[in-house]
Amino acid sequence: MELTLECHARPDGSKPNALRRSGLIPVVLYGHNGAESVSLTTDAKTAELLVRDASLNNTLVDITVPELPWRGKALLREIQTHPWKGKLYHLSFFSVGSQETLDVDVPLHFVGEAPGVKTDGGSLDIELNELHVRCAPDVIPESIEIDVSNMQIGDALHVHELVLPKGVSSLGEPDRVVVMVSGGSGSGAASEEAEAEA
Repeated sequence: MELTLECHARPDGSKPNALRRSGLIPVVLYGHNGAESVSLTTDAKTAELLVRDASLNNTLVDITVPELPWRGKALLREIQTHPWKGKLYHLSFFSVGSQETLDVDVPLHFVGEAPGVKTDGGSLDIELNELHVRCAPDVIPESIEIDVSNMQIGDALHVHELVLPKGVSSLGEPDRVVVMVSGGSGSGAASEEAEAEA
């Protein structure tokens, strides 16, 4: 998913709360010029719509700053909200224009129905909901699909067994369990425990 956002240079001496009262959200852009960062503002309503559709460390945003002038792609790195009102307070972006590869978090999407659950009464235990991966900015997947339709009771799928899109590599621990099918109360360790107690 790619979104767009227009930002403007933040006036010198402006206070964040005053900006928010006037319908603007403070923004910081990192990495657009080496290690330099720049303070910006954007329209609060536009920012709220963007946050609704974007994911942290996953969504590329096409940012324009007419005053610099600068235009480029950036990753949404941080969203700050008011502690109890939940209102948007601040956004941080990281420019990816000069980056050959990025480290991002991609949601995992589980599809299919495991026979171990459907016919044998087991349960699908999801250990990871997202995966830390490395890829080029233009091939960031919105999600990674994981088919569980062949999993029986006792089966487990590990990070190194995942089929990832071309150009995407996992940064997670290779032997970490992503999803497994555990047995019902009458099987496996539970039944052994019951027998031991008896």
